[in-house]
Amino acid sequence: MDSQERSSEEAEGAKERGLVYVWKASSCSVTPERLPGLSGKTVLQAALGIHHGLLLTEGGEVYSFGKLPWRSGPEDSCANSPVLENTLLGHHVITVAAGSFHNGAVTESGVVYMWGNNSAGQCAVANQPCVPEPQPISISDSETSPLLSVRILQLACGEEHTLALSLSREIWAWGSGCQLGLITTTFPVTKPQKVEHLAGRVVLQIACGAYHSLALVQCLPVQEMKPIPERCNHCSQLLITMMDKEDHVIISDSHCCPLGVALSDNQPENHVFCPSVETLEGRSVTGSQSEDCQKPLVEEHMLVALESDGASMLFGNDGQEDSGISSPGNILLPDKKEVKEYLISLSDHSLNEGLEKNSCTEPEQPSQEEQLGACIPGPPGTSTSALNSLVASCASAVGVRVAATYEAGALSLKKVMNFYGTPSSEPGSQSGGGSPGPEALKDSREEQVRLESMQGKKSSSLVDIREEESEGGSRRLSLPGLLSQVSPRLLRKVGRAKMRTVALTPTYSGEADALLPSLRTEVWSWGKGKEGQLGHGDVLPRLQPLCVKSLDGKEVIHLSAGGHHSLALTAKSQVYSWGSNISGQLGHLNSPTTVPRLAKVCGDGVWSTAAGLDYSLFLADEEDFQPGLYYSGQETTTENNLYENSSTKSPVLLLSCSKIGYISNVIAGGDNCLVLVDKNVMGYIASLHELASTERRFYFKLSEIKSQVLRPLLGLDNLGNANTIQLLQEMASRFSKLCYLIGQHGASLSSFLHGVKEARSLAILKHSSLFLDSYTEYCTSVTNFLVMGGFMLLAKPAIDFLSKNQELLQKLSEKNEENLQLVEVLNALFFMPFGRLHNYARTLLKLATCFEVASPEYQKLQDSSSCYESLAVHLSRKRKEAEYTLGFWKTFPGKMTDSLRKPERRLICESSNRGLSLQHAGRFSVNWFILFNDALVHAQFSTHHIFPLSTLWVEALSEEAGNVNGLKITTPEEQFVLVSSTPQEKTKWLRAISQAVDQALKGTSDLILYGAGGNVPRQEPPISRSAKYTFYKDPRFKDAVYDGRWLSGKPHGRGILKWADGRMYSGTFRTGLEDGYGEYRVPNRALNKDDHYVGYWKEGKMCGHGVYSYATGEVYEGCFQDNMRHGHGLLRSGKLTSSSPSMFIGQWTMDKKSGYGVFDDITRGEKYMGMWQDDLCQGNGVVVTQFGLYYEGAFSTNKMMGTGILLSEDDTVYEGEFSDNWTLSGKGTLTLPNGDYIEGLFSGEWGSGIKITGTYFKPSLYENEKDKPKALRKLGILAVPPDEKWKAVFEECWNQLGCESPGQGDRWKAWDNIAVALTTNRRQHKDSPELLSRSHTQTLESLEFIPQHIGAFTLEKYENIKKYLIKACDTPLHPLGKLVETLVAVYRMTYVGVGANRRLLQEAVREIKSYLKRIFQLVRFLFPDLPEEGSTIPFLATETKGRRSFCSGKSDSRSESPEPGYVVTSFGLLLPVLLPRLYPPLFMLYALDNEREEDIYWECVLRLNKQTDVALLSFLGVQAKFWPGTVSIFGESRKVSSNTKDACFASAVECLQQISTTFTPADKLKVIQQTFEEISQNVLETLQEDFLWSMDDLFPVFLYVVLRARIRNLGSEVHLIEDLMDPYLQHGEQGIMFTTLKACYYQIQHEKLT
Repeated sequence: MDSQERSSEEAEGAKERGLVYVWKASSCSVTPERLPGLSGKTVLQAALGIHHGLLLTEGGEVYSFGKLPWRSGPEDSCANSPVLENTLLGHHVITVAAGSFHNGAVTESGVVYMWGNNSAGQCAVANQPCVPEPQPISISDSETSPLLSVRILQLACGEEHTLALSLSREIWAWGSGCQLGLITTTFPVTKPQKVEHLAGRVVLQIACGAYHSLALVQCLPVQEMKPIPERCNHCSQLLITMMDKEDHVIISDSHCCPLGVALSDNQPENHVFCPSVETLEGRSVTGSQSEDCQKPLVEEHMLVALESDGASMLFGNDGQEDSGISSPGNILLPDKKEVKEYLISLSDHSLNEGLEKNSCTEPEQPSQEEQLGACIPGPPGTSTSALNSLVASCASAVGVRVAATYEAGALSLKKVMNFYGTPSSEPGSQSGGGSPGPEALKDSREEQVRLESMQGKKSSSLVDIREEESEGGSRRLSLPGLLSQVSPRLLRKVGRAKMRTVALTPTYSGEADALLPSLRTEVWSWGKGKEGQLGHGDVLPRLQPLCVKSLDGKEVIHLSAGGHHSLALTAKSQVYSWGSNISGQLGHLNSPTTVPRLAKVCGDGVWSTAAGLDYSLFLADEEDFQPGLYYSGQETTTENNLYENSSTKSPVLLLSCSKIGYISNVIAGGDNCLVLVDKNVMGYIASLHELASTERRFYFKLSEIKSQVLRPLLGLDNLGNANTIQLLQEMASRFSKLCYLIGQHGASLSSFLHGVKEARSLAILKHSSLFLDSYTEYCTSVTNFLVMGGFMLLAKPAIDFLSKNQELLQKLSEKNEENLQLVEVLNALFFMPFGRLHNYARTLLKLATCFEVASPEYQKLQDSSSCYESLAVHLSRKRKEAEYTLGFWKTFPGKMTDSLRKPERRLICESSNRGLSLQHAGRFSVNWFILFNDALVHAQFSTHHIFPLSTLWVEALSEEAGNVNGLKITTPEEQFVLVSSTPQEKTKWLRAISQAVDQALKGTSDLILYGAGGNVPRQEPPISRSAKYTFYKDPRFKDAVYDGRWLSGKPHGRGILKWADGRMYSGTFRTGLEDGYGEYRVPNRALNKDDHYVGYWKEGKMCGHGVYSYATGEVYEGCFQDNMRHGHGLLRSGKLTSSSPSMFIGQWTMDKKSGYGVFDDITRGEKYMGMWQDDLCQGNGVVVTQFGLYYEGAFSTNKMMGTGILLSEDDTVYEGEFSDNWTLSGKGTLTLPNGDYIEGLFSGEWGSGIKITGTYFKPSLYENEKDKPKALRKLGILAVPPDEKWKAVFEECWNQLGCESPGQGDRWKAWDNIAVALTTNRRQHKDSPELLSRSHTQTLESLEFIPQHIGAFTLEKYENIKKYLIKACDTPLHPLGKLVETLVAVYRMTYVGVGANRRLLQEAVREIKSYLKRIFQLVRFLFPDLPEEGSTIPFLATETKGRRSFCSGKSDSRSESPEPGYVVTSFGLLLPVLLPRLYPPLFMLYALDNEREEDIYWECVLRLNKQTDVALLSFLGVQAKFWPGTVSIFGESRKVSSNTKDACFASAVECLQQISTTFTPADKLKVIQQTFEEISQNVLETLQEDFLWSMDDLFPVFLYVVLRARIRNLGSEVHLIEDLMDPYLQHGEQGIMFTTLKACYYQIQHEKLT
C-alpha cells in the first residue's frame, strides 16, 4: 500500500480513490450521496448489516456508522457519520464483515475481533447478550498437540452465525442454527469449531445469508476420486438400482438416504462423493433440532420417490402410458390414479407453485444461449404427455434433477460397461441398442459437446426436461464425467465407435492454478432452505455442507448470500441466482427457484454482485468500460403521495451511479446500499477497467468458440486420418488451456479491481511467462494444423454444421465480408486469439503513461508492453511462414508431399526458379533443392534425398578455382557443390542455409528473446556441433545411429554410435573413427549376453590398454592392437571370473599367447611359467603343482619334451629326457634324498611305476659332502632367464615414453609423453564417477615438476630423484607407476597360490634383481646425469660427519671405497619402491624354504627363553663386567636380582624386534646397526669408561639379545638380507654386523644345551 504514496500519479490520485456513496435500498431512482466525515481517507472495503455499516480504510482502521444499539453511549447508538473503532487502533485490520446486527474484523496477524449483538452466540462470547467493543476471540485447532491458534483470512456473518476461513482453507463456525454446518444440536456454539465436513478440501470463499451458508470449494484433482460405494453407508440400500419394466429398463442412482447425515467414522470427507448425501434431515434429528430448522415432512415415500439427486426418470413424448418414477424405494407409479394420489399428498403450496411454474415457463423463450443448442418442442401432446407434464412440474417443485453430475471419474468405467449391457428398445430411443465398449467415452464426450452448447440450461424447469427429452429420445442413464470436469450428464447415441477423446476443460492444475484464481470450483451450501436458497432443488434444511450439483463445471468465481437468496458469479460474467424471489431479487421472473437459474442482466457482463436483505446489486461493464450498477428488487414509487410497492421485472440500471465515477465495489445490506468509487485520474483507473473488461469479454468469446465450434468439430465423423485428428486434438487442448488461463486472468482482474489496484501486482506483469508460453504453445499447434492443411480437411465434414451456424461463425471471427470461404472463416476464428497480445501491449503502455518515466513501475510496464508486442510480431511471422509452407504444399507434386510433409516443417526457400543447380549434373537431369527449417531436400524426377540440417555444413567456394558462385555442401556421407545462377542468389542461399542450420542447432525458434528485436545479427553456424544422425550408406556404419559431437561432417569428440544389429560404441571419435577412450558392446545372440570392451581405440580399432569381457565369461585385461590382443595381457577364464578355473598373464602376439607367460590352471592345480608360441607352451619352462612336484626344462606343443629336471616334495630328483607331461623317456639320472642315485634309461609316468635299465650308485660316506645336492644347485638353468621374462611389460613402458627400443629415443620427448599421460589420465578420471583421493591429487600435482640438474651431481640431487621415483610409482597414471603396478601384479600372479613353492625361491630372487636392472636403465634414460651402477657420489666437505667408528677408534674413512662418498646402486635407489609391494609373496617363499631350519631354531629359542636373565647371561658366557647392575622397569630403577626376567638389554631387544617390520635389506641392516649401538650404550652406562669391543666380548651379548628378541622367521630375514643387500656393503661396518647376526642364527640352531 505504501507504494501508492511513493509513485507519482498516485500521490495526487490517492484522495480520489475509495470514495463512499450510500443510498436507500428500496428504490431505483435515488441519488447516491457521499458519506460525510471521512476527510479524504481511502476506503478499501465496506460491509453492511440491516441498519448499520462498517468501513475499512487504507491504514487498517475500522469505522462504524448507522444504528449501533450495542454501543453504550446514547449519542453513539445512531451515528450518521462514521465513528472510529478505537479498540482496533494499532491492529492493522485487513478485512471486515457485518452480519444483520453484529460485526467482525480480521487483523494482519490473522486474529478475529467480534462485536455487536450476541443473542445467538454469533460473537463467540458466552452468556453476554451483546458485545459493545471489538473483542478478540481465540480459534484453536484441537487436533494439533500443542494447541495452535488458527490464522484467519476471511469472515462472513449472517443473522445468527459467523463463519471464518482459515489460512489452511478450512471453515470455522460459531453462533446458532443448522447453518453452522457443525455436528451438534446444542446452540449457541460460542467456541469456534471446524466444519469437519469440508475438512481437507480447499475452500476459496465463504458467504453467509441470514440463515444459510455458502462456500466456494476447489474441485478435487481427478486422480484423487475414490470409487463410489455400492451401498449407502447408513441404510445399506443399493445406491444404484436397475429395474426391468416390461419392455424397458430403468436405471436409477437416485438413492436418498432416509437416515440423514450421521457421519460415518471412516470417511468424513469421502462421504461427499456418494450420491446418498442428498439427505433428508428431520427424521434422524427431529427431537433435538431447533424449530425453525425443521420442515414438516410430507409422507416419506413420496419424498423418497421424488426428491432425488439423481436421474429420477420422467419420460415425456414417448407415447408410453405407463411412465414410471423409479427410486431405491422401488416405488413405481404404474397408472394415473396412483400418481394423482401422490400428488395430492404433496403440500398444496408446492403443488400450486409447480403448476404456476408450469404455466409461466412454458411459453417463455429460453435465453439466447439456449436457442443455439436446443430445439424447443411443441406443446404437450396426448393425455399421456399432460400427465407427464404434471408429474414433471411437481417433481421439479421438489427438485428432481434429470441428470446427476458426479465428480469426474467417480463412477468406475466397469459399472458404465455393465449399464450398457441392457439394451433399451423403446420406440422413442435410437436404434443401435447398447453396444458395449469405448463408445461410452465417445458418447459422454458428445454429451459434453451438446451440453456446453446449451450452457446456462439447468434441468429443473419443465422446459428443460422436455428439451432434453426431445433431443435425445429417452435417455435414462446418468454418467459421471470420464473425460473432464465438465461432467457430461446423459449418455446418448450408443452407435458408431470412435476412439477420439480430448478433454476440453483442462484438468491440469499446474502453475497457473497456483498463481491465479482457480476456475474449477464447486458451490456447497447448508442451513435453512425454506425459500430454496440452498439450491438443491428442494426446500429442506441441510445440517451439513452439500454440493450444489447443477453448478458443477460452471466456473463459479464468487458467491453472495442475501437474506433468503443466493447469487453465484461465473468466470463468463454470468450470474446464477436461486432462493426467494418475492421482490424480484433473483433478476428473473421465475417464482422462488430451488435450483440456480441465470439472472437476466443487461450490460456486457457482470463482474461483481452483492445480495442484500431482499434485493440484489449487479456491477456490469458498459460500452465505455465504465461499470454500470444494476438493481433488482423492491421498487417504491411515490404517486399522489401514495407509496406503491412493486418488484423489478429484470435488473434496472441505476443511472445516477454512472455519474459518480468508476465503481470498484458494491455492498448490499438491509436498508442501505453502498458503493466504493474511484475517480479516473490521468486515465489510470479507466485503463485498468478497460483491461479487465476486455479480458472478460475475450474469455466469453473463447468459451463460445470452444463450446460452439470446437466441441462440435471434434464430435464430427470422418475428420481425415489419425494424424490430422491428433493435430486437431492438440490444437483443441492447447486452445482450451489458453482459454482457461484467460478465464483465470479475467477473474483475477476482477478481484484486482476490488483491491488496492497496485500496477505492479497485475498478473500479466508478475506472471508474464505464463501468458507468453500459453500463446506460443497454442500458436505452434495451430500453425502445425494449418501446415498439414487441417482447415481444408475440416471444411468438408464440417460443412453442414458450419453452414447452419454461418452468422455465429462470422460474429465470432469478426469477419463481416460477404461470401467468405468457410476455410477462411475457420482460419480467422482460430488465429483470432493472437490479436489480444496487441491489446495487452497497448493497455500496458496506457498504464505506463500514468507514471513518472523514472519510476520502476513505468519501466516494468514499458518492458512488459514491448514483450507482448514483440511476441505478437513473432507469432504473426510464424503464421506467415505456415501459410507460405501451406501454399508450397498445394503446388508440390503429390507423391513426395506425403513423405515430406510434417506438421513442424516449414519452407524457407526452394530452387524452382532454376536459381540453383548441381555441379557436373547431366544435361537432362532435374535437380530441385528445397530448404526446410530442419532439412535440405534434393529432389529429382521420382526420388528425393533428405539431408538433416543439424549435420549439414555449408561454405562458399573461392572464386579463383573457377567455381563461380559455388556453395560446397558437406554432409556425413556426401559432398557436393551447388552452383547458383547469380552472386545474389548465392548469398541468398548461403545466408538462408546458414541461418536455418543455426536455428536447427539452437533448437526451437519459438522462444525469441522476449523484448529483444527479431533481427539479432547472425553468426555462422559452428563447425563443431552436437547432433544425431543415421548413416545410410557408409559400409561400416550403415544403418547405425550416431549421437554426439561432429566436426565438418565427421563424428569428432564424444559420442554414441548404435548399429542396427545391437552393437554399440560410446566414447571419443576423431575424424569419423573411434579414437581415444571408449566402451564397446557386441551382442552375442547365442548366449544372449554382450561382449563388452572398455579401453583405448585408434583409427576405428581397439588399440592400447583395455578390458574385454567376453559373453562366455572370459575377461582379458591388457594391450590391444588392430582389434587383436597384442602385448602384455591377463586372461581370466572359467565360469566364475573371480575364482576362475584358469588364468594366463603374459605376452600376446596377434591374438595368440606368444613369448613369456604364466598360466595358472586352477582346476588341475598346476602353474606353468615359461615360453609360449601360438597359444601353446613351446621352449623352456617351469611347472609346479599343488602336490609339490617341480619340473623345469623344455616344452614342445604344450608337452614336456626334451631335457628336464623333476623334483618331488621329498627331494627325489630326476634329470634327463622326457617325452610327455610327467612321462620319463630316455637317458637320465635319478637321485634319492639320501644321495644314492641311479643312472640309465627310464620310461613311464612319474608316480605310476617307472621302468629302469641302469646302474645304482651308493656314494661312499667319505665322499665330499658338497656333491650331494648338486641337482638342487643347478635349479634355474633350464628355466627362462630372468631378463627374458616380462619383456612386453617393459617394452610397453618404453613405447609410452616414445622409444622404439630400450634406451633408443629422445629424452625430452619422453618427458613430454609423461606430462601428456598424466594430464589426459587426470582429465579422464575427472569424468569418471569415482573421484581421486586428496593424497592422489597432491601426488599428481607434485609430479608436474621435473627434477632439474645443472652442474656436478650431488647427493641432494640423488635424493630428489629418489623422491620423484617414489611419487611416480605411487600413481598408475605415471608410466613408471604403471610399470611397477604391472610388475607387482605379474610377480604376485607368479608366486602366489600354487606358485608358493620353495623351489621357486632362487627364481623369485633372480626375477627381482632383473626388474631392478631394467628399471634402473629406464631411470638413467630419464635422468642421464645419474651415475651408472656402482659409481660413487662424492660427499661434500660439509656432509662428512666425523662419526666414531664402531669397532675401531679411528674416524670412519670408509676404508672399502677408494674415496669417501655414496655408492649409487639400483638396489639402493629402487628397492625402497619395489620391495614393499613384492614383500608378501617373496617372504612367503623364504619362510617355506627355511622351514626346517627355523623349526629347530625356534624350539631352541623357546627353551632358552625360560631362563632368567642372570642365568642366561652366564650360560652364554657373557663377561660379568658387562652385566647390567640396575635395570629400568616401567621407569623405575631396580637392581638386577636372580629372578629378573626380560629386563636386561631390553632396549636393544626391542630395537632388534623391529627387523620384522621393515622391508628392504638396507632398512633391516640399519635396525641391526641400531641394536649394536643400543648394546654399546647399555654397557657404557654400566662400565662408565671408554672401551673398545672385541668380537669375543661382543658375540655372547648379541646372542643374548637375539634370543630374547624371539624373532620367529629369523632365518628368512637373514637369507633375504643376504640375497638382496647392496653388494658394496658386504665388507663394510654393516656387513660385519650382519655376519654377526647370521652367526648367532646358526649358533642357536646348533647350540648344545646342557
